[in-house]
Amino acid sequence: MDMIHKFLLIEPLGIQTWTYLLVGLSFALYIGIAIWSRATSTTEFYVAGGGVSPLANGMATAADWMSAASFISMAGIISFAGYDGAVYLMGWTGGYVLLALLLAPYLRKFGKFTVPDFIGDRYYSKTARMVAVFCALIVSFTYVAGQMRGVGIVFSRFLEVDINTGVIIGMLIVLFYAVLGGMKGITYTQVAQYCVLIFAFMVPAIFISIQMTGNPIPQLGFGSELADGSGTYLLDKLDGLSTQLGFTEYTKGSKSTIDVFAITLALMVGTAGLPHVIVRFFTVKRVKDARKSAGIALLLIVLLYSTAPAVAVFARTNMIETVSDQYYSEVPQWFKKWETTGLIVFTDKNNDGRIQYLADPSLNELLIDNDIMVLANPEIARLPNWVIALVAAGGLAAALSTAAGLLLVISSSISHDLIKKIIKPSISENGELIAARFSAVGAVCIAGYFGINPPGFVAAVVALAFGLAAASFFPAIILGIFYKRMNREGAVAGMVVGVTAMLLYMIKYKLGWFDEVLPDKSEWWFGISPEGFGSIAMILNFMVSLLIMKFTKVPPQDVQDMVERIRIPSGVEDVADH
Repeated sequence: MDMIHKFLLIEPLGIQTWTYLLVGLSFALYIGIAIWSRATSTTEFYVAGGGVSPLANGMATAADWMSAASFISMAGIISFAGYDGAVYLMGWTGGYVLLALLLAPYLRKFGKFTVPDFIGDRYYSKTARMVAVFCALIVSFTYVAGQMRGVGIVFSRFLEVDINTGVIIGMLIVLFYAVLGGMKGITYTQVAQYCVLIFAFMVPAIFISIQMTGNPIPQLGFGSELADGSGTYLLDKLDGLSTQLGFTEYTKGSKSTIDVFAITLALMVGTAGLPHVIVRFFTVKRVKDARKSAGIALLLIVLLYSTAPAVAVFARTNMIETVSDQYYSEVPQWFKKWETTGLIVFTDKNNDGRIQYLADPSLNELLIDNDIMVLANPEIARLPNWVIALVAAGGLAAALSTAAGLLLVISSSISHDLIKKIIKPSISENGELIAARFSAVGAVCIAGYFGINPPGFVAAVVALAFGLAAASFFPAIILGIFYKRMNREGAVAGMVVGVTAMLLYMIKYKLGWFDEVLPDKSEWWFGISPEGFGSIAMILNFMVSLLIMKFTKVPPQDVQDMVERIRIPSGVEDVADH
């Protein structure tokens, strides 16, 4: 223990200096990799030449998957929602298993560049491809808004610039290596980003677990007794602190069962329809490599996801003990630093100089943004400056890795699926590559706008993207693989109805565009939140697809034969590949 403390307490530099150093080194690494692995052909730009090893692809998939929502916001929402926050853990991890087992190998056998490519060819229709391009753009822009918001939060606190400036800096960095390297550059950059983000997430979790419980394994620490000798379990203490302040017990949920089920299902099937994750399985040589990389990625993802609940408990407990009922004049420096970002707001309603943090909104004087909990956690626990800066570098790695993957989906949807396949089939490979890079530039600018003007905190924005993916892509992909009779008319009608229903619900109940005042949860359909409505929209998609299919023509025989080939058993997969 003494050796750990001595190691931690090496403090030659301040937080901002450490942040500039670690973030600068990580950015230099990403840019260097992009220059080394720059794409020179459309195949390298879209799918990294199809020659990525299973280990590298597994690490890149994990980084692509673990976005700012996973790194920054998931533990933050669990900190405040407690038991209810488990829907994000269940939905995202369960969804990845669904994707890895049910879809990835078959899509790899299909062997195209993009999800709209699969939709367009499987449903033998330019209209289907156009609808798929629209859905890919909607999903990707919604998702990337959360990533850019995460980048802005990190920069605003640790480099002490405003959130908008932080978003712009992040845009420039991701633009460089996404436009130059394409999927090839992004893949190897994401390998480095996974190493940075997992180290940054685990180091403070391990040391805080030792501080609070004496257990170096965070997953066990948050269920252990406190190290103060009181014999009290950490979760029991947090339950007590929560109820004293008027909140629901941390280990009890307040969401309705149907909403928990709907959100979990929407996140699961939305995962299986995410275009930027699916495209990762096109970058390996063989079908068995797709399976291997999926398994490796799952193990790497579980490492962070199993730690997030512990980080949430550590952060919540320390936050309450540090600031609740304390004199504002005596709060730590980190509190006032976060105040300057606007992500912590203290309003002294009774002018007594003390911070009243209470569940009752009429008495509560403290507003805390969910998204700061992971980033502020090391500061709250008084860990050294280099650990605080490391977490900042990890948050940026998580946000930028996913943002790059999403921007590639956007650029490839425009250049390959829209321009090459529909508008100008005669375009040269070099012309298509130029179009892809210009598309990426435009996508970055739009993503930056949404990052500056997001419709919610990071995890909520990302959850909406999953709902859109569930409502649009999942039924079309699953029916396209496993149901030969599924035709273009059914698939197109289903996607249009599904994504329209999700968009309208999201606009009404999340953005309030149709109302003078944002409607409250009592008006939700069936008691289901906007984050969970993707489940209902997905069911609508399935119903409309199957109904329209019954009254329209059977797909051509060559399409049915293609579906059979996609489903060739793994024992003869090499024959399929060649």
